[in-house]
Amino acid sequence: MPGGPRWWSGRFRGCGYRLTIPRQAILEALTRSDEHLSAEDIYLAVRKVYPGLGLTTVYRTLDILKQMGLVFKFDFGDGRSRYELARGPNVTHHHHLSCRSCGRVVDYSEFVEKEKSLLEEIESTLSKKHNFKINSHQIHFYGLCSSCQ
Repeated sequence: MPGGPRWWSGRFRGCGYRLTIPRQAILEALTRSDEHLSAEDIYLAVRKVYPGLGLTTVYRTLDILKQMGLVFKFDFGDGRSRYELARGPNVTHHHHLSCRSCGRVVDYSEFVEKEKSLLEEIESTLSKKHNFKINSHQIHFYGLCSSCQ
C-alpha cells in the first residue's frame, strides 16, 4: 500500500468505508499535488503505482471522497471537474482566481479572514430565511490573468 497509514484512515472508519488500495492511492496522488487535478490527471498519476486501476474506479472513488468531505470538486469553466483535498495536515482554507482564457487557477488566502466574517453573516441570514443548514461554501473569481489581459 503506497505511503502506509495516513491521516485519513480514521475518517474512513468513522464513515463506515473501507480504506482500499485504490482509495489510498488516489488520496496519495492528491496529497502530493499542488495542482487542481482532474479525474484523468489522477488516473494517470495513480496508474503508475497501481496499474490495475480503471478510470471508472477513480470517478467512483472521487464521488465517495467528496461525500466524505475529504475532497472538494470544482468547476473552473474548462469543461473538466477538478479536485483538491478538503482536509489534511497541509490544507489551508483558500479561494480561487480562475482565468477564463488560459485556465490558470490561482489559490489565494489573503482576504479569507475578512471574507469569513462577511460570509458568516450571509450564511446566518440565508439559513434563517430559507431554513437551510449551510455546511460549506466555495468562492471563485473568474477573469483574465496578467498574461492573458
